Amino acid sequence: MLFKLRFWPAFFKFIITFLFLILLLQETIAQNALSYRIAFYNVENFFDTEIDSTREYNAFTPEGEQSWNFFRYRKKRTNLFKTLLAAGEGEPIALIGMCEIENDKVLRDLILSTPLKNFDYQYVNYPSPDRRGIDVGLIYQRGKMRLINSEPIALKDPQNEQFRSRDILYASFLVQTDTLHVYVNHWPSRWGGELPTSRLRMLAAQTLRKHVDSIGLVYPGAKVIIMGDFNDKPTDESILKGLQAFSAKEASKPQHLVNLFTNPAKLGFEGTLKHQYDWQIFDMIIVSQSLFENRKLSIIEGSQRIFAPDFLFAEDERYLGKKPYRTYVGPRYVGGFADHLPVFVDLEFIEE
Repeated sequence: MLFKLRFWPAFFKFIITFLFLILLLQETIAQNALSYRIAFYNVENFFDTEIDSTREYNAFTPEGEQSWNFFRYRKKRTNLFKTLLAAGEGEPIALIGMCEIENDKVLRDLILSTPLKNFDYQYVNYPSPDRRGIDVGLIYQRGKMRLINSEPIALKDPQNEQFRSRDILYASFLVQTDTLHVYVNHWPSRWGGELPTSRLRMLAAQTLRKHVDSIGLVYPGAKVIIMGDFNDKPTDESILKGLQAFSAKEASKPQHLVNLFTNPAKLGFEGTLKHQYDWQIFDMIIVSQSLFENRKLSIIEGSQRIFAPDFLFAEDERYLGKKPYRTYVGPRYVGGFADHLPVFVDLEFIEE
């Protein structure tokens, strides 16, 4: 009995010391962890007001059918920077991929002529051959990541030499001491019907998959983030078979990618765009399995979200509920944000 009485004070002292060390270790890890929000946004026809003499499509000009002028352009630009700042939730987003931008001028204007100028953003964009003149691009914070390399990846249809679409944008970044490979996509639309155009989205998927595989050959275990408006759902063949992107539970082979946007219940909202009564997920972030290994740069599990604050919505009088608050509804200017909602995921870097 005497032994037990002497033993317990020492035992409790050991337990208290052990718990203190665990808390101290957790605090140290938290202090050393750096977070990076990565986002994508289809910004819906972010055009400047100038006539592009190299394009047949110039609807977004003062003389064009959309009567696009400086005041509407400035309103659009203001709406976009407000959305991007709000999506950061108090911290500027490290990297934002965008589609439906006209050129590098609108990206430069966005990061230099709005409050985003306070966060040292730089942009990456290449002119692509899309017939409407819309591109993909990205902006990133130079204080958080350093650009290593970038290039456009062209979509070429062997069955149609006249085919023109947006390039896929590839860029690699140094994030602390790790490398992140980023792809920004805007796959061919469903204009003309889902089935007749599905071959073109499969072409985009296979083109992208080939480039991802080539990166993996040079850099085994490469950390890859693929983002974009894919104009297909997570369950469509272009995603599942062409890109080989599955939910985390279904990504059973080493080469499989993980689609973070397969389960709307875990995304905070049911879709990224609305077609009549139905919300759909066309905007996704897809990652390599290496970003789940919890070494250096990795995904913060469960952080993927569809950003859906009230100000991005308008009442849907025709199909009920709410819908994205767009810039135009058909030919009618309404001065909203975009027809898609932004998506994001959080990464963290922990030095080993």
